[in-house]
Amino acid sequence: MVTLSLAQLPGNTGLIALAMGGLDNKIYLYCAERTGKFVRACELKGHTDWIRSLDFSLPIFSGEADSVLLVSSSQDKGIRIWKLTLRGSLANTEGTYKRGEIGLASYIEGPFFVAGSFSYQISLESLLIGHEDWVYSVQWQPPSLAAEEEIGFYQPQSILSASMDKTMMIWQPERKTGIWMNVVTVGELSHCALGFYGGHWSPDARSILAHGYGGSFHMWKNIGVSSDNWQPQKVPSGHFAAVTDIAWARCGEYLLSVSHDQTTRIFAPWHNRDPQSDGDSWNEIARPQVHGHDINCAAIIQGKGNHRFVSGAEEKVARVFEAPLSFLKTLHYATSEQSSFPEDVQADVQVLGANMSALGLSQKPIYVNVTFSLSATHEIQENLGNDGLDTLESVPDAVPVALTEPPIEDQLAWHTLWPESHKLYGHGNELFSLCCDHEGKLVASSCKAQSATVAEIWLWQVGSWKAVGRLQSHSLTVTQMEFSHDDNLLLAVSRDRQFSIFKINRAGNDEIDYKLVARQEAHKRIIWACSWNPFGHEFATGSRDKTVKIWGVEKTSSVKPLLTLPQFDSSVTALSWVGLDRQRNDGLLAVGMESGLLQIWSLHVERSDDSIPAPGVATAQIIRLDPFMCHVSAVNRLAWKNPENNENSTNLQLASCGADHCVRLYEVIVH
Repeated sequence: MVTLSLAQLPGNTGLIALAMGGLDNKIYLYCAERTGKFVRACELKGHTDWIRSLDFSLPIFSGEADSVLLVSSSQDKGIRIWKLTLRGSLANTEGTYKRGEIGLASYIEGPFFVAGSFSYQISLESLLIGHEDWVYSVQWQPPSLAAEEEIGFYQPQSILSASMDKTMMIWQPERKTGIWMNVVTVGELSHCALGFYGGHWSPDARSILAHGYGGSFHMWKNIGVSSDNWQPQKVPSGHFAAVTDIAWARCGEYLLSVSHDQTTRIFAPWHNRDPQSDGDSWNEIARPQVHGHDINCAAIIQGKGNHRFVSGAEEKVARVFEAPLSFLKTLHYATSEQSSFPEDVQADVQVLGANMSALGLSQKPIYVNVTFSLSATHEIQENLGNDGLDTLESVPDAVPVALTEPPIEDQLAWHTLWPESHKLYGHGNELFSLCCDHEGKLVASSCKAQSATVAEIWLWQVGSWKAVGRLQSHSLTVTQMEFSHDDNLLLAVSRDRQFSIFKINRAGNDEIDYKLVARQEAHKRIIWACSWNPFGHEFATGSRDKTVKIWGVEKTSSVKPLLTLPQFDSSVTALSWVGLDRQRNDGLLAVGMESGLLQIWSLHVERSDDSIPAPGVATAQIIRLDPFMCHVSAVNRLAWKNPENNENSTNLQLASCGADHCVRLYEVIVH
């Protein structure tokens, strides 16, 4: 059985009907008293494929007899409306019923069944044909209060259906003939990956909501006054699989997240220009990468120039993306008070957007001088094959535009892609972690590994994107890397329970010298996370052994343990250190665990000298976040906004992502 619906049988009989449908194409009807056992009454045949949805209406009073309607939908693309009519008690039933004249809207009589001491007739009221693919859901319009007090609620004659053909339809009977017709169709211009898995009315029936592949919501609202006018509306969006990495933009304007749902998404606060509003709201403003592999890691390129990021997925190449002009204009509109877009940026960036290739994994640029109407945001024509039918490779052309309001799902899925500018080849296995230095000159990458040669960390030069270093130290996967805030040291932690520190020297002519200066077995289990102190050469490591350790790098490049925090209740999977006071070397360390819980520790590292930390003099105090504010499964990454530039700030922002598909944003107020 796939679907159920429960209703009170017509008439004040106190009997309940349970309809169920499933894989044998039949609808089964069971009846019972409120406290009794359900007894099989009859079965309804007619559908030729799996039954997907059933819904009973409220009782309908039509003068002669009380009745209730049952609507059913199926993978045979059809919708059927069945009518259950009370024929009276068995004591009054005599002879047969006179058959009326057969007309277009007359009922095809079906089975006759007895429940308790009452008899009921089932007939096929109507067959609705209009969808071109499986009909996944049908639902009666929610009842409204009737004018007559004795009736109570009134059942509107209106049905909402949602189908895999990417449309939702509203069906109503014509006033004169009573024939059920499709009066509203929405969604036919959408390019969602598959169709709709279900549809739902709002309580006042002014809005309808569909959900599609990957949990995407699609909502339409009837904004018409005298006639219907259904328009798409903004709805919340998010990832539909584990979120593996997050990164803040250079100046903190937006948050970028990557996920095993094979997408990269950008969330930003949308500046509300309406003075009466509640202030800014966070929205997904772009989906720069829609990929064919699960994405494991990402790093935003720091430094000057256009917005860029590198992402690594379940493949051996890292991909570099650069922001197109349409995104820069959208971001400017969303986050800036000024209305005019800077002309120098417009001259520099010649790429307007990107197109998805049908069978490839690369996103191709759309240049500014191509000719198409920028106003055509919704009227997108699909590429049709030679015979006018959709071919396998027909992917709609993107229409990248500067958005003046937060985008809806259709726009996000196709029209906010970033072009891919480079591929970084070198690793022998799937990429696992990425990081960028604070100057924006180097990117470090690592991949899944079970041997020392594969576990190399590759260094890439930003701009030329040449491989300029291969750092060997670990024998298993490097799980996280981070550059110190002066960019002189690169810290890496690994599944082999060790951390490594490399000294990075930049020669004048773009050459990079690197040297392994420290390697130490730090924990008893896998080390999942690491984070540098923004104000010095202290760092934290977190492990599956449920501990967090603070270490200090001395002038001689030797590493000394400073402090071990009290043991946690769960594996430590994410760390992020933010600086508060450079003079006193104060900061906060956010700790994320496999259980989904978060803690924030206040750290004060005393120094015996200006640069050398004195061992064992770090102090810590704890803030536990309420479990209802935290994740419900492993925290994969934590990231403070602007970790170095919070010295005079009392309001800090901490972003987290987890295996529960969530990206969470916390405001931390420092007293």
